[in-house]
Amino acid sequence: MTIANLLKGHEKDLGGGFVVRRYLPSAIKQAVGPFIFFDHFGPVEAPAHADHDVRPHPHIGLSTVTYLFEGAMDHRDSLGTFQRIEPGAVNWMTAGRGIVHSERTPQDLIDIPHRTHGLQLWAALPVAHEEDEPGFCHTPAADIPQLAIDGAVIRVLVGSAFGQTSPVRTYSRTLYLDIVLKAGHVLALNGLPEEAAIYPISGAVEIDGAPLALHNMALLATAEQQRVKATDDGEAHFVVIGGEPLDGHRFMSWNFVSSSKERIVQAGEDWEAQRFPKVPGETEFIPLPVKKPAPSYL
Repeated sequence: MTIANLLKGHEKDLGGGFVVRRYLPSAIKQAVGPFIFFDHFGPVEAPAHADHDVRPHPHIGLSTVTYLFEGAMDHRDSLGTFQRIEPGAVNWMTAGRGIVHSERTPQDLIDIPHRTHGLQLWAALPVAHEEDEPGFCHTPAADIPQLAIDGAVIRVLVGSAFGQTSPVRTYSRTLYLDIVLKAGHVLALNGLPEEAAIYPISGAVEIDGAPLALHNMALLATAEQQRVKATDDGEAHFVVIGGEPLDGHRFMSWNFVSSSKERIVQAGEDWEAQRFPKVPGETEFIPLPVKKPAPSYL
């Protein structure tokens, strides 16, 4: 049995039928490699003149990784970055000592019915890099390595696999694969990192004969070869994430992650006092959530 545990995400409707399923952090496993946060949003159908904007908000101590299957969003941040995010591209934003960003529905999509579907992950920064300068890196879909093997189409979003290496730079060994596997086909996953998980986007898969249903994340018990099969019912679409374990405990509160509880408290005070840098063109402000529990260990 190579599935160590199953994580069942909890759903939250953000309004207008925009459903987000969150799998990390969880009570069972707070992080998989550096990934301490895993959200699957959509697919959602939005009517014309509807938006699912995320207003300006801060981060410290982490990198956000945004990846779309459908739709588009406009990214703006306090570095002055503007980037339209579209399917297949990898968008890696390093918060470091502090960054503010917004994600909004592009105007050309607001005017028509549109679908949105994607993933957002957070990777905790190694302790030595928690206070690095913030940055944003957009890697277009055309620059992401892609190969076809054993009935599978594999995109190496982050890290190295199947003889291919992503151009996305990371701070520790990190793996993020997007795989579509034909019905009835089996794919051998070799050389996985010490911590790894598989999450199905659509379709049904088996991991070494054990079924993995939709809306479940499989934590793998071993980094040895894993055999993933798409059932005969149809093709399966899934992602693989993982990496080397975090270099120590982390605290997490709201959008802040740090190895220091005091640093998280300071970040909250800085946000309330509006000492974080501004996002050009943005005027909205989200207050620090009230009655939040004290930062907890991840």
